[in-house]
Amino acid sequence: MTYLDFEKPIQDLEGELVKLKEVNSKSKVKLEDKIKELENEIATKTKDLYSNLTPWQRVQVSRHPERPYTLAYIDYVSNKTFLELHGDRTVGDDKAMVGGFGEIEGQTVMFIGQQKGINTKMRQIRRFGMANPEGYRKALRLMKLAEKFNKPIVTFIDTPGAYPGLEAEERGQGEAIARNLLEMCQLKVPVICIIIGEGASGGALGIGIGDKVLMLENTWYSVISPESCSSILWRSWNFKEQAASALKLTAEDMSKNGLIDGVVKEPVGGAHRDKDAMFETVKQTILTHLKELNTIDPQTRINQRIEKFSSMGVVHDLSS
Repeated sequence: MTYLDFEKPIQDLEGELVKLKEVNSKSKVKLEDKIKELENEIATKTKDLYSNLTPWQRVQVSRHPERPYTLAYIDYVSNKTFLELHGDRTVGDDKAMVGGFGEIEGQTVMFIGQQKGINTKMRQIRRFGMANPEGYRKALRLMKLAEKFNKPIVTFIDTPGAYPGLEAEERGQGEAIARNLLEMCQLKVPVICIIIGEGASGGALGIGIGDKVLMLENTWYSVISPESCSSILWRSWNFKEQAASALKLTAEDMSKNGLIDGVVKEPVGGAHRDKDAMFETVKQTILTHLKELNTIDPQTRINQRIEKFSSMGVVHDLSS
């Protein structure tokens, strides 16, 4: 288990628990009561700690190396029926963006999402979930394919941003993302977007326009990362904690501001501490929203989707 810096109290208690279990297994002295007491203390400490996380701490949890990524969610939700589709039919197949058809409770769904990679080699291949223009064009191709066959779309968002390389700009990164925003607003099929980790900038928005936009409890969604915001405003990364608070990027903040449609609760201690429970919660959440969205007329869904995003933000008329 990898512990974050603020989890030191939990780490110390769990270290004691391991030692206590070793002594219990090797000696004639039975310590089951002491073990149970310590386990209860750990559970209480974890609950207390995670119920009072700062915005920066939630950013840290969203980046936890053991946190499940897109393909793990898709495999569980689709019961391993997922058939991945490749390529944008123009440039190539972007490994940072994955997508394809899968079944959920007998219903075929198009799953799309950013995949960061589960080890060092795969993270390099997938560029830590930062897609090139061809990744967003592949995502759009798959969305239009789902629309053609009248299949709902579920996207999993987990990216530190679109890939910022020179070659990405040369191939039209901004245009690719903007095209996705335009096309996703007009899709005739239900679209559910779930932020499962980091939701940064246009990289997240490129697959983030949906009838329902949801965030897991310990995720963040913002136009810029706390570190980049700190470097711009203070010329240093040392103020990232203040930046995280000022950006109002947590699920709670986004919900209060009406920018998302719901918050999905995580197991105590984060999604990485009980992955199966997290997967099942996400699956049931998808099924609940699909059931609701499937009853709505396509044109009505489109109108509601456009109205929702058009009404976001506040305009101040300085001329009056």
